[in-house]
Amino acid sequence: MTKTIYLVMILSLCLFEGLAQANFYERPKVQLPGPQGYVSDHAKAIDGDWKERIRSVCQDLERKTGVEMVVVTIPTIKPYGSANEYATALYEKWGVGSTQQEYGVMVLVAVEERQAAITLGRQMLPVITPAVISQVGRESLHPSIELGHFGEGLYRTVVALASPAQEVRIGVKAKTYSKTFSFWLTIFTGIAAIFFFWWISRPDRRHPYRRIQRGEYWGTGQGGFGGNFGGFGGGTNGEGWK
Repeated sequence: MTKTIYLVMILSLCLFEGLAQANFYERPKVQLPGPQGYVSDHAKAIDGDWKERIRSVCQDLERKTGVEMVVVTIPTIKPYGSANEYATALYEKWGVGSTQQEYGVMVLVAVEERQAAITLGRQMLPVITPAVISQVGRESLHPSIELGHFGEGLYRTVVALASPAQEVRIGVKAKTYSKTFSFWLTIFTGIAAIFFFWWISRPDRRHPYRRIQRGEYWGTGQGGFGGNFGGFGGGTNGEGWK
């Protein structure tokens, strides 16, 4: 009985120490590399031609949608435990994507460990789903990494990720409002133009010259207007038109 209690106390102490270490866990203090544009090839693992292709895809994606996608290669993940931990720390340090809207994508490859990670901003999670990431990793990224074809694998990866991201439009609500306002402004202008042309197309009822010819303005009390033209037209005088 005493031995059983003693073993339970040891297990409880180990569990407490494990929880304490988890609560006070800190990321390794390491000097992370800086960004070099859309392609940060710190491991020198991507050939120039593939690098330009990758850069072109990322640039076109940001220009059309506002989504910022970057590709990173590093020699090793050390002292981090996985490529995912390294990519998360690097994503936060670089501030990939908009800081408010969090539209960002990072694809990271560690050459020595042959590991890869894809990190997304919060707003990209409904677009690039876990199913998409799994398919991209299985079909494009991991096979190429295993063979050492880093440039080709990363190019195929960014193309596959850019496909669902094409539907994203940062600031789409403001653009929709602008289009709606322009539409109603066009309708209002068209109606006003039609009314104006209808108004000037009936000079017999609207134009003052025609009304003068008909005598509607004779003797209206505007000074001597009627008297000045007395006798004009035979029967028009200062008393007004009858």
